[in-house]
Amino acid sequence: MELGLKLKEVRLTERLTQTEICDITGIKLETWKGYEYGRRASVSSIELLKVTMHPRFKKYALWLVTDEVAPECGQISPVIGQ
Repeated sequence: MELGLKLKEVRLTERLTQTEICDITGIKLETWKGYEYGRRASVSSIELLKVTMHPRFKKYALWLVTDEVAPECGQISPVIGQ
């Protein structure tokens, strides 16, 4: 799965609008939309850190970067983790 789609999965699992997740992470709305809609070829490492380092979304960090989960360490995916 592409990283932009993974970010969308995280947002939907957390029941957030695009505006809400942008307010939480500090990512510009147009940038976020570009990721979700595939208008941006890659996700900036700085923007990815804003998501993976945020306390609410840290649980998805491993999955976002490697497609793996480690529930014993609190690392889940939006699909498996629920």
